[in-house]
Amino acid sequence: MATPVKAKATAPKKKKDIKLDSWVLHVRTTDNNTILTLVDDNGGKVLGWGTGKLWYKGSKKSTPYAAEVLTKQILKEAQGFWLKDIGIIFRWAGLARDGVFKAINEIGLIDIQYIKEDTGIQFWGCKGKRKKRV
Repeated sequence: MATPVKAKATAPKKKKDIKLDSWVLHVRTTDNNTILTLVDDNGGKVLGWGTGKLWYKGSKKSTPYAAEVLTKQILKEAQGFWLKDIGIIFRWAGLARDGVFKAINEIGLIDIQYIKEDTGIQFWGCKGKRKKRV
């Protein structure tokens, strides 16, 4: 029988040196959680975390304070990538929007280019004709 070949251990890959001026921060705030994703101009994810990463559990994950702490952590790590300008896209309704703005204002080194609302609106079509009475 042939002996199996062992795979060589490889060192983990290093992060690329990303230097972009403008980024987009996608903020998804639901009733139960807040998820932030930092995306470059091409749509590639650079950083993305939820409030569960900060060890918040249950109803504490959807609070504005949890969103504020999470935003501060993501933006501090993104400053290593030369983050200067940011665009913000909000999706869904939740309480965490205030925490995101508060964190960006407290950091103060980042300019907001635009703020966009991307929440879907239900559309059931046109109202049909009513039936004639007999």
